[in-house]
Amino acid sequence: MKAVVYKSTGSWYTLKTSEGDFVESRMKGKFRLDGMRTTNPIAVGDHVQIEMEEGLQTAVITGIDDRKNYIVRQSPRNVHLRHIISANMDQALLICSCKSPRTPTGFIDRFVITAEMYHIPVHLVFNKRDIYKDKQMRQYEAMREVYESIGYPCRLVSAHEPEDIEGIRELLKDKVTLFSGQSGVGKSSLINGLQSNLEIKTKEVSSYNEKGLHTTTFATMYDLDSGGQIIDTPGIKELALVDLDSFEVSHYYPEMRKLIGSCKFNNCLHLNEPKCAVKEALEEGQIADFRYQHYQKILMEMGAH
Repeated sequence: MKAVVYKSTGSWYTLKTSEGDFVESRMKGKFRLDGMRTTNPIAVGDHVQIEMEEGLQTAVITGIDDRKNYIVRQSPRNVHLRHIISANMDQALLICSCKSPRTPTGFIDRFVITAEMYHIPVHLVFNKRDIYKDKQMRQYEAMREVYESIGYPCRLVSAHEPEDIEGIRELLKDKVTLFSGQSGVGKSSLINGLQSNLEIKTKEVSSYNEKGLHTTTFATMYDLDSGGQIIDTPGIKELALVDLDSFEVSHYYPEMRKLIGSCKFNNCLHLNEPKCAVKEALEEGQIADFRYQHYQKILMEMGAH
C-alpha cells in the first residue's frame, strides 16, 4: 500500500494512505539513502510503501520512493549529520517580516540558496504589514525590487486581513508547499488563517529582544480544504549551508550565474580576480551590494580567500 508521511516524531510516523486514511507507522529495519548521513532517513512529504501489521491498527514502512526533491539543514545536535526538513515539494514560502522581529537579508539569502540547490521555487511573503510604518515600507520596497528582479516573487501581507489570506490560498492551490521562516514572523498565524480548524499554537514575540519563540516542534503536513498541502516547519534561528563548496556558491545566485561564463578564469571566485564579470556588474549596480556582501561572508566561512 502507498502512503505519504504527514508527521515524523522520531521513531513513529503519521501517514496518509492512498485510500485517504491516517495511520501510525514505524520503520522496518534501517534505511540508508544514497549514502547520505542524516538524522532522519524518512521525512515529511516522503512517499512510502507500507504493510499493515496483523491484528493491529498500525503499519510498517517497507520502502521509500525516489524523491523529486528535498531540503536539508545541518543537524542541530551533530554538525556532521544532515537533517532532512521535508521532501517532494512544489514550492516554498519563506515567511519574513520587516518588524517584530526583522528578518535579516542574510537569512533570506541562505534560504534561497538552499532552495536553489534543490530546485525548489521560492516565494517571499512579508508578514505583519499592519504594523509597518514608513521606514518598514521603504525597507520592504527596496527588498522587493532586488528579489523580484532575480526571480523571487514577493508579497506584503497581514495574517489578520482576509484578502491577504485569500491571495496566499490561491498561491497554494493544488500544490505541496513548504512553509518556513524564523521564529516569531507569524507563520503559525498565517496557517491558522488559511485553515482555521488547525488551531496551531502561536506565541508573542519578546519585546525585550524581538526574538521569536518556537511554537512548532516537528515538521507537519496539513491538507487544505481549498486544495493542496502545506508543510509547517519549526522556526529556524540560523541556517547553515551544507553540501556546498566555495566554487559552487555563485551558481546559486541567479544574478551571478548568468555572468559566470564571462569571467576571464573558469574557476573565478569573484573576489579579487582580474576581468571578473561579477565584480564589474557589482560596480555597475547590477548586483545588490548586500547580496554580494552575504556571498563574501559565506565564502569566508568556507575558508575561501
